[in-house]
Amino acid sequence: MREQRVQRLIECGLVPIIRAPRREDVVPAARALAEGGVKVVEITLTTPGALEAIEETRRVLGSEILVGAGSVIHAADCRDATASGAEFIVSPICRPELVGPAHEAGCPAMLGAYTPTEAQLAHEAGSDFVKLFPAEGLGPGYIKSLRAPLPHLRIVPTGGVNLQTLAAFFQAGCPAVGVGSALVSKDILARGDWTELARRARQFVEAVRQARGC
Repeated sequence: MREQRVQRLIECGLVPIIRAPRREDVVPAARALAEGGVKVVEITLTTPGALEAIEETRRVLGSEILVGAGSVIHAADCRDATASGAEFIVSPICRPELVGPAHEAGCPAMLGAYTPTEAQLAHEAGSDFVKLFPAEGLGPGYIKSLRAPLPHLRIVPTGGVNLQTLAAFFQAGCPAVGVGSALVSKDILARGDWTELARRARQFVEAVRQARGC
């Protein structure tokens, strides 16, 4: 199960991040992303009622989209998230103790890192991906340099990824990118403009396709 979910993350190549101010915005936002062709969504635990939102999103859209939990800091949060239906786990920090509970639930883990040492430690802990965060201060060139001596790392940059920078991250060897406000913006969430969100999602899906040359 976990490897299948790993492959779905790679195939999509795009991990939109929903960090909503209200629980009731999560399902409409996820539905709009799915309508735009996105097959993966990360719901952060900083969202009010995040566990209920994950459970509801799985119930409503589970066959259409892979639902993950983001901003996971503690092992207890990881267990709560998987119990609520999260299918992958993302942390902004290198917290190795998250890997065991995630894998026990059949979920890929994506630990955060900023330095080569943190990235390698995440990999050695069993993390399926390494979330480079925040990526905007480092950029694709850093990732290319990092992967020269460490080509085994599956690096997923988050922060600073938009329609203009996306292709360069894939060219640097990233299997996927995490996208936050450049796609699921605070303004869209505040206005509930799901038509606009679906339109943006289509733009990002097409940008990923072009970046991969497929």
